[in-house]
Amino acid sequence: MHILGIDVGATDISGAPVDTADGSLLAEPCEIETPDPATPEAIAAIVRDIARNFAWHGPAGVGFPAVIAEGTVQTAVNVDKSWVGVDAVALFAEQTGGPVAVINDADAAGLAEMAFGAGRDRPGKVVIITIGTGLGISLFDEGQLVPNVEFPDIEVRGEKADQHASGHALKENNLSWEAFASRLDEYLHQVQERVQPDLIILGGGVSEEHDNFMEYLTVDAEIVPASFRNAAGIVGAALAARGLDGG
Repeated sequence: MHILGIDVGATDISGAPVDTADGSLLAEPCEIETPDPATPEAIAAIVRDIARNFAWHGPAGVGFPAVIAEGTVQTAVNVDKSWVGVDAVALFAEQTGGPVAVINDADAAGLAEMAFGAGRDRPGKVVIITIGTGLGISLFDEGQLVPNVEFPDIEVRGEKADQHASGHALKENNLSWEAFASRLDEYLHQVQERVQPDLIILGGGVSEEHDNFMEYLTVDAEIVPASFRNAAGIVGAALAARGLDGG
């Protein structure tokens, strides 16, 4: 089954056809900078352009940085506030010309890791943390996704963790890897306290550099880097669309 996967991020929007039988990308991803402001019309146009880039006419999945309920956007932290209440499924289906599934972006990354990556066949509670412009989190219990898990109230040293322990904070504050790990560790300890995971998988762009900071992390749960790294969102978005007509 070949499905177009699209990952909407705060920095860029990327997509590629995915073989959902094994999670492999069938082409080099098409990446386009996320527009500012990231309005429904602007992002929809990029989704259309990515579909056209691959001459795509089949089912597609979109990972989106918000709480998604029955295809409708419920929150808008990293996109324009006008997204709240938008039927994202209908909007993106209009642009791609085929059936579309929309899922929270961190949940999408989690689907990829649990199906084909670092979480495959792992029992118990598994948490996937995506470290990029912000922090994303997904939770699986005995292999089943618990959708739209978010802890917006978690703070690190008096600031929102999403701002203080993210890849953006790493770059903007010119942090050493040890200093960054200290911030991330504080966040992970709070996640551990709330969820008690058996395994934590670190993904997102910063996970590419896991050798530089993972040794400084002190949480009790086992911690491993994501297998798919930055491609997890694309793969997971495609997996979310399995079962659609033609998929």
